[in-house]
Amino acid sequence: MGLRINDVVPNFTAETDQGTVTFHDWIGESWAILFSHPKDFTPVCTTEFGAVAQLADEWAKRGTKVIGVSVDGVEEHKGWKKDIESYASADAGFPIIADEGLAVSKAFDMLPAEAYLPDGRTPADSATVRSVFIIGPDKQLKLSMTYPMNVGRNFAEVLRALDGLQTAAKENVATPANWTPGGDVVIPVAVSDEDAKAKYGEFTTHFPYLRTAKLPE
Repeated sequence: MGLRINDVVPNFTAETDQGTVTFHDWIGESWAILFSHPKDFTPVCTTEFGAVAQLADEWAKRGTKVIGVSVDGVEEHKGWKKDIESYASADAGFPIIADEGLAVSKAFDMLPAEAYLPDGRTPADSATVRSVFIIGPDKQLKLSMTYPMNVGRNFAEVLRALDGLQTAAKENVATPANWTPGGDVVIPVAVSDEDAKAKYGEFTTHFPYLRTAKLPE
């Protein structure tokens, strides 16, 4: 059965290029993003991991830890990070899990239980390991997205989604399509007009089920 929104994510202990981590302990009270790729020293993933490195200050502002996962080993990760940092002109300070036995990839349903790595494998053998998981401090899965090998992930969108998730959790609201911080939010249907007026002041009723307002400063 696949991992679903609001499921508690699997806990695991694994080696990374920065030492051993136990996942739930590593998350602690933070938000977390686990992002994966099928093989070190691959072109699209190098650009993506570079993008994550360049956003280090943004993750920190949001109290969010980031961790990569690959089906290659620790030494490969260390070597590949040099390329990532050279490409991005940024420090890749996040750990990368060495998932050589595929335990993490299978636990997060990125690969079927019977998957294995053949000798002389290529990225195609683990192509589905190109996912992003956003996890809350409660260790529950809040959002996931999976990309094919030939389309680079948009980490500006991952950041925007993280903002939406954190805003929704803090303010008990929803966010509309294409929302960015500072934009109008959606008032939950369960909130009465009277309570909405008290909390937001003015709000717009588009339909009885769709009301939007600006968050109080």
